[in-house]
Amino acid sequence: MYVATLLTDPARPCLDAETVAALAADWGGGPVRWLAPDEAAEVPLAAEPADLWERWAVLQTRGIDLAVQPAAGRRKRLLLADMDSTMIRQECIDELAAVAGIGAEVAAITARAMNGELEFEGALRARVALLRGLDAGVIDRVMAERIRFTPGGRVLVATMRAQGAHCVLVSGGFTAFTEKVAAALGFHEHRANLLEVEGGRLAGTVAEPILGREAKVATLEEICARLGITSAEVLAIGDGANDLGMLGRAGMGVALHAKPVVAAECRLRVNHGDLTAALYLQGYARAEFTS
Repeated sequence: MYVATLLTDPARPCLDAETVAALAADWGGGPVRWLAPDEAAEVPLAAEPADLWERWAVLQTRGIDLAVQPAAGRRKRLLLADMDSTMIRQECIDELAAVAGIGAEVAAITARAMNGELEFEGALRARVALLRGLDAGVIDRVMAERIRFTPGGRVLVATMRAQGAHCVLVSGGFTAFTEKVAAALGFHEHRANLLEVEGGRLAGTVAEPILGREAKVATLEEICARLGITSAEVLAIGDGANDLGMLGRAGMGVALHAKPVVAAECRLRVNHGDLTAALYLQGYARAEFTS
């Protein structure tokens, strides 16, 4: 058995009953279950539809996300979430660079790295080197003035924690930010890279080894072993090329507003919904969310 989930942006819900009913009829689905009025619904299916991606493309033009996955085992016991452009709306290193007056140069490297055009570790070293001499106190300023949480993040973490899941923020960014973001959003723990500081200023280096694509996969495997669960019980969320390893290994890998190269390799793509989409994909109704 499979299940098709349709969802929209909670800030601009646009899912109508006619659209859901038409999909259920065309695909021979069972009774529609509304997860949130006008916002999210799911339809049980006997098989995966042959025209899934054609239907997906049409619904995308209307602001509706569509995902089809096996119905069994959807509620996960481990959440692994990327930070930059996932749990927060910004890329922290780009924001630091903007304050330093080199925002465009660093952002261009970031974009290429997240699109998989550059090797992540080398690109990170190059960007951090450009920040050498920046007053380390600017980190707190950037966090307070420039970083904004992605809608739905607190609810996602709180709901999964309430259901007994372990929640980990795993980032190719920096611990100076993940520590604060993890605490604010309620994660159990966080993993990231360490920006090195000398005399109160950024040294232009990052501590080795760098937490990149393979390290995210290693984190998934390590925490699964510690919890005594399998990768099938993991929900991973990310947007960049360095997330592809963990997205592919997790039982539920969600590409959230992802770069094209990432979305192309993921079956679960959320381009319109916010982070609560990851709850709908697990079969949670809005009435079950923990605020």
